[in-house]
Amino acid sequence: MTAQTALLAFTATAALLTITPGLDTALVLRTAAAEGARRAMLAALGIAFGCLGWGLLVGAGLGALLAASHLAYEVLRWSGALYLMYLGIKLIRAPRASIELSAGDRADRPNWLLRGFLTNMLNPKVGVFYVSFLPQFIPAGANVLGWSVLLAMIHNLLGLAWFAALVLSTRPLLAWLRKPGTLPWLDRLTGTVFVAFGLRLALEARR
Repeated sequence: MTAQTALLAFTATAALLTITPGLDTALVLRTAAAEGARRAMLAALGIAFGCLGWGLLVGAGLGALLAASHLAYEVLRWSGALYLMYLGIKLIRAPRASIELSAGDRADRPNWLLRGFLTNMLNPKVGVFYVSFLPQFIPAGANVLGWSVLLAMIHNLLGLAWFAALVLSTRPLLAWLRKPGTLPWLDRLTGTVFVAFGLRLALEARR
């Protein structure tokens, strides 16, 4: 496979994977609807940094360790599951009554860039996926680390474009979200989804 063919094939495949709904999509949509476009794109950027981090780790060999080591996979799997359940329980127990429109900074605001990054990096499926997916598009004899980072960056660009489209589509929801009772319901629903994702990750046997 030539370099050009590899890049075209990866871009086409990654584009299909990008638009497949998953936890990252749910996080960005929820943040855009409840917190606004800026914070949603910060979460999306955090997810992109997470993908880049996985690309670096796969290129450096940690992805192979996750695929081969049951203990390493289990530690990361449980860390990710507990983190997701923590986020979900927090949303369920303390939903907000209204949307905060103030542009001022507050110390208790979540760091959406960090949250997006951790949501992605603490999902071992991303690591196992990258270690099984990226090598198929690295030409023979090419620099593995360099190509892993390049492919991860292509995946990131596709993801950011998709997330931007999702963020723009949430604008008509703002009027609906301002109705009394809507935001607490959305927070509790999102929290339930996050807990479900965490439980599924915790209970799912490794394949």
